[in-house]
Amino acid sequence: MSDAYDALKLENQICFPLYLCAKEIVNRYTPYLKELDLTYTQYVVMMYLWERGESNLRTLGRALLLDSGTLTPLLKKLEQKGYVFRRRSSEDERSLIVTLTSQGDALKTRALKIPEQMRKCLDLDPADAAQLYALVYKTLGILVRGKGEGA
Repeated sequence: MSDAYDALKLENQICFPLYLCAKEIVNRYTPYLKELDLTYTQYVVMMYLWERGESNLRTLGRALLLDSGTLTPLLKKLEQKGYVFRRRSSEDERSLIVTLTSQGDALKTRALKIPEQMRKCLDLDPADAAQLYALVYKTLGILVRGKGEGA
């Protein structure tokens, strides 16, 4: 016999193990990121900038699914640390451009060890890791494309 409230049990939620897993993974990153004086979200921003060199705020926010209310104080902190420089675009002064400083670019070398440390920490078979990656991004794609549906 099914309980009318089965749908509310934690064991029946996809979101709960994803939430716990994300929280634990971020916790595992913390000691490595402390050495770089970065939070996890700052690290994600830095990885994006290491790939691209610079970005405007809107593009950065879209790529990382972060709103300007989250990004602005985060970028101010990164600028205070000397890792990024923020300036208004010469073409459109409403657009804020974020650029790595030489210090921020140099931090990339120190961050190189983090992915390997995390692979060891997670200890997933490469095939399982690839499958998990694919499923998480598939799910994320569905959620981002379907923003607002069912709400």
